[in-house]
Amino acid sequence: MLKHALLICVTAIFITACSESKEVIITPEKEDLTVVALGNWITQPNGNVMFDPQTSGLVAINDTLLTIADASADKSQQLKLHSIDPETSTLLSSSNTFSFSPTVRKSCFYNYLSTEPDLEALVVDPRDTNVIYTVTEDATRTGALSPRCESKYSNTGSTDYPTLLVRLARKDNGDVAMTHVRPLQFPVSFNVGNFPNDGIEGLAMASDGTVYLGLEKDIAGQPRIFSVTIDDDFFTTTDFAIVEEPDLLLPQFSSGNHPINGLTLHTVNNHSALIAAARNDDELWIIDAAGEKATLRVPVTFKVKGTESCEDYVMDNASMEGLVVMDNMLWIINDPWEKNYLKNASCKADEDKYKDLAPLLFSVPLNDAWFQ
Repeated sequence: MLKHALLICVTAIFITACSESKEVIITPEKEDLTVVALGNWITQPNGNVMFDPQTSGLVAINDTLLTIADASADKSQQLKLHSIDPETSTLLSSSNTFSFSPTVRKSCFYNYLSTEPDLEALVVDPRDTNVIYTVTEDATRTGALSPRCESKYSNTGSTDYPTLLVRLARKDNGDVAMTHVRPLQFPVSFNVGNFPNDGIEGLAMASDGTVYLGLEKDIAGQPRIFSVTIDDDFFTTTDFAIVEEPDLLLPQFSSGNHPINGLTLHTVNNHSALIAAARNDDELWIIDAAGEKATLRVPVTFKVKGTESCEDYVMDNASMEGLVVMDNMLWIINDPWEKNYLKNASCKADEDKYKDLAPLLFSVPLNDAWFQ
């Protein structure tokens, strides 16, 4: 009887042990962070689209957006600031062609800056909103510097013709002057490489004067972010300004082109993040300015807002180029890429707009989770 009882007990323990459920680890599915950016054609008051401005950079001042044209734009759009109403995507005005201070006129770079400079980004100085900075990229159209200037500025650490940081000043009458210019030098150890059309395309600025510069690619094909600090003495010299490299955790790639084509700085609860436009990837990169957290990559689907002739439709190639935060909205402007732009014309009614290389203005609500 005792043996029987023991046998029953052992059997029960064995069955219980075998039937115990194993710990199940459930891995949550990766959250889909994709956002939809709905775009409107930027139109003039007469209803016509903005013709071939090759918009490069976007800033916000007093509820108005400002953009600038690069060297491949129609001549009529170059060397001007263009004001846009974000609520209606209407081109409010374009400034007169920039004037040039005596300092710029006497510089080694006046011939380039006064003809068809490749101005590739904009940033407002948070200490004085009448001051805006832009930066040059491709100067292969302009020819070499004079022998005297070339001997002074040949050691760029990057392209043969130096990258230029340019100061613009807005006047009370709406005119804009190019007041100062200073060339940038990249330390040889940074391995930037000589890529005239893959240079700096993004600018962002902190309240302490730190200017972040987004590079399309270096000699290893990687996007980079550099910095300089603009203080009261920055433009008192025309010597090279030597860039530094903040310790940021940017994405690294084994192949392909993954350029940064726009930058803006956004601060939440004393924590700052750079928002980068990764044009080729159709992504927004949320980059911790303190360099403590890895970059968050947010996929973007670009759509054109529908009309009576077309429903909303997805673009094949948007080529975002500038972005800025205003209130709780991220505004994005594109730089029509002539080689690919007509691929977007799935709606026949919009085909002429693509042929005119007209840009669109997109909006995306900010997500607090991006900055946690």
